[in-house]
Amino acid sequence: MLRIPGMPFLPGTTFRDLSRTNFPKPQSLMNFQGISMLNDRQPPAMVDVGGMCIDINCPPTATPSLYPPKTGPRLPPWIAYDKKVLGFDAFFKETLHEVYNAPYQVRKVKIMYYLEDGTMQITEPKVDNSGIPQGCLVHRQRIPKPPPCQNEFISILDLNVDTSIQIFDRIYHITNCDLFTRHFLNRSGIAVPDPVDMPVDPTTEMRKRSARKIHNQPPKKHSFAQFLAFDRKVLKFHGYWDDRSEFGDVRRLEICYYLADDTMDIKEIFPRNSGREGPSLFLKRGKLPREFNGLPLPGQETPQTLLNVLGTSMRNVRYTIDPLNIGEKEVLYYADRDLQIGTVLNVYGRAVVLTDCDEYTQEYYRKRYGIENFTAAPIPSRGDDCAPIKQKERILPPYNGWGSYEDSEGNCISVEPKPPQTDFKKFIKLDRYVLRFGAKLLSTIRENCERIFIISYYLSDDTIQIFEIAERNSGFLGGEFMKRTRIPLPGQEKFTSKRPQYYQPYNFYIGATMSLKDHIFHIVSADEYTLIYMEHHPYEYPMADIKSIMLKIRDAAKSDYKGFICRCLPDGAESVKDVQFIGFDSLKRALINLLADDITNHEIITVCRYFSAEKAPPQACNRETVRAAVHLELKRSLWNAMDELKEHLHHINPLNKPFLSEAKLRSTMKGCRLPFIPELIDDLLSVLNHNDCGEVEVCDFLNFIDMGCGKVPDIAPMNINFELCPKIPFLHKGRLVNISCFLQYLGLDEEAKPKEELAS
Repeated sequence: MLRIPGMPFLPGTTFRDLSRTNFPKPQSLMNFQGISMLNDRQPPAMVDVGGMCIDINCPPTATPSLYPPKTGPRLPPWIAYDKKVLGFDAFFKETLHEVYNAPYQVRKVKIMYYLEDGTMQITEPKVDNSGIPQGCLVHRQRIPKPPPCQNEFISILDLNVDTSIQIFDRIYHITNCDLFTRHFLNRSGIAVPDPVDMPVDPTTEMRKRSARKIHNQPPKKHSFAQFLAFDRKVLKFHGYWDDRSEFGDVRRLEICYYLADDTMDIKEIFPRNSGREGPSLFLKRGKLPREFNGLPLPGQETPQTLLNVLGTSMRNVRYTIDPLNIGEKEVLYYADRDLQIGTVLNVYGRAVVLTDCDEYTQEYYRKRYGIENFTAAPIPSRGDDCAPIKQKERILPPYNGWGSYEDSEGNCISVEPKPPQTDFKKFIKLDRYVLRFGAKLLSTIRENCERIFIISYYLSDDTIQIFEIAERNSGFLGGEFMKRTRIPLPGQEKFTSKRPQYYQPYNFYIGATMSLKDHIFHIVSADEYTLIYMEHHPYEYPMADIKSIMLKIRDAAKSDYKGFICRCLPDGAESVKDVQFIGFDSLKRALINLLADDITNHEIITVCRYFSAEKAPPQACNRETVRAAVHLELKRSLWNAMDELKEHLHHINPLNKPFLSEAKLRSTMKGCRLPFIPELIDDLLSVLNHNDCGEVEVCDFLNFIDMGCGKVPDIAPMNINFELCPKIPFLHKGRLVNISCFLQYLGLDEEAKPKEELAS
């Protein structure tokens, strides 16, 4: 830059030297305080003088080197010895003038020597409750030697084990050094002696002797010692208070014992939907006395006791306070040692039983008292009787004949009677299930015996309805003979407080005689649905149980099996091999001859139907009728998840196969919640298109379900179980009986053969 003389140094008054092309930046890190920072410098020339290595290039006042010749570091000492410190353990004696029997005290220090610059630092480790300001005694610095060498500084040659050194008018005696210091001095050619024991401190020994005397005395209990040791530590127990009386109950409680001040509180645990509300505090926090004799009278318990009171007026009153509190009564309170599982606490007259405790409480008693058994005690319920309480059974007045028995019972139980409750689950399960029987009226009038009735039994509510079939020129109009109602069994006392027993479905069977509303009916037949329903529920209807019937026939035919077979065969037949089928009348005659009154007509019909020789002709379902029923169920349930159904079919059929198995379609209809009962699903699958392997066509199934693909005529609601597709066989089932199957099921041929062989 060129500057015009006499002009200020401002922008525009300087000119750049255009001829200059090199602009070097000054280097200031090549040397620092006369020390070269380059690694390629030559090592110092060392000369051995009297066992010490001295650099000849340094001035005569330089410190002698501690390294042997030609082994010194190439780096400067502040880099080579960075963070390398020699540590020594030492002590010094401090004179005491005010302590009895202790002329001095020994104070332990740590001497650190920094190799990088020859500085030293002395620190004293802190001791708790020593009463001495400890810490750093001498800050890091170069320490001069004592006179007459005060011009020199303490070096590494002056520090060694079992040597004394004076630092600022204090004499320190070095007793030991660390491992790094010992190795460093040994490599430097300085021998390090063995460690020296520290002297005994008289003041410390005096404190130990005084501490032994204090420990021999009983420890003083501080008022806050228990609080500081057990603050926020709580023992938690579970228990109950048996308050069962006429209107009481078992109260479940939570007992908390606070170890900080030996207090207790009790909270009540309200069960769900118990009807109780308000604060759950059963006992507020405080010390619980072990004995309770009632509440004290006013003035009975006072903090101070007066021995005498003298004086006639309020001004001249003199009294003496009892300093010993002789009249004070000692009150015992519950402590942690009194609380265990099964213990009964006297909570101001209420017996509270402890039944269980939490994990912390178990661990506390396990460590403190060595208790290992923490088995929970049982809690009585409302139905248990800890004390025998006799509850009188409520006796209702007898039935007076007005209305039904349930209505009269409701008027006696409540002031505001409610309608009798019915079994709703039974109604939903058995709705529209009706058993129909054909019956005749037994009467002394000849014309009544020729009348034909139909008895309908409704399984949903156990009601009975009777209709009469009108015949021409009989003189009877027919129609409803008895309204639908429940009928009690005959032979019961009517005007009583007990509920009557009504007719049940197992009381109705072919051949039964019963009294219904003062009329005697004899059941002579049943429709096909009734017979099938009873055969499918043999445990509810013993007259339709083929296993028990055949077992009864087998036991009766054991004695005369050959004669029974001869009675079953028609006239002219010599053996069973010649006859394969027999008629219903032949088997009925043989069974009545064998069992007499022990077998009913219904049981005979059950046997003949089971071993029937006739086969029902194949009956097919009408496709349009089934589709109309399917669409009717979809409309009634407002089902509109056609897209979800297609998505589910695509998920289970990713390859878009044209046919799927019936099992997958059944699970699909169930997963997509199609409102179809199992019978309707069977009918639906039976009318769809199938391949040779029995699989159903997927497109036909979707078109069949889709209500927008072709409309179908609406149909009236029907019983899908039996009316949609004709599953009931033809009415002449059981007219012919397969005698060979009957005898094979009976199983008496194998037992009769050995007897014939023995006789021959």
